[in-house]
Amino acid sequence: MATNLNDPKFTVPENDVEQQTALELEHNDDEFDYSKRSQWLRAAVLGATDGLVSIGSLMMGVGAVKQDVKTMILTGFAGLVAGACSMAIGEYVSVYSQLDIELAQIKRDNERGNQNGVLQTPQQDKEDKESLPNPLQASAASALAFALGAAVPLLAAAFIKYDKARLGVVAAAVSVALAVFGWLGAVLGKAPVVQSSARVFIGGLLAMAITFGLTKLIGSQGL
Repeated sequence: MATNLNDPKFTVPENDVEQQTALELEHNDDEFDYSKRSQWLRAAVLGATDGLVSIGSLMMGVGAVKQDVKTMILTGFAGLVAGACSMAIGEYVSVYSQLDIELAQIKRDNERGNQNGVLQTPQQDKEDKESLPNPLQASAASALAFALGAAVPLLAAAFIKYDKARLGVVAAAVSVALAVFGWLGAVLGKAPVVQSSARVFIGGLLAMAITFGLTKLIGSQGL
């Protein structure tokens, strides 16, 4: 007896097929581990934000007492170089310490498994090594991101002649960049966008305002 494929009993409704496809796509998206991005994402976002806030605040502080654009640019550039080196070294040491701890834990787990007769398969060993933090990757990402963030206030100040306008442009450029970096970090890490962007934005504005105010106060006292 021939089977009629057009019989409603043997056909899959179009809506069911669409729902199944959507569920498969959603499942594949859920399987992607966004925590794998954490090694470089954390270092990159932290580095860029630190570069924006540190150099932006530094230049705002200098601009509060010095009207010379060369002084502001040289100060900002020195801060860029020093900050990038500091971020790279600090991130390398921090992540390498984390790597040592995780390697020691893996060694203890393997020894405990061997004692209990549970041997580590090559696939499991490979997965464990791939999940380990990379100090060089984190260090490079942190330094490059810091330099990228620090370049924003430097470029903003370089083409403005008048000191008051220059301060306003630097503050505006840093504020916009902070919002963008906060949004980008939230999107890449699948974190709440509004809260992440707001924290970075408000924190950066406070840092620049405090630096500008205190430097202006000290400068006005003739120190």
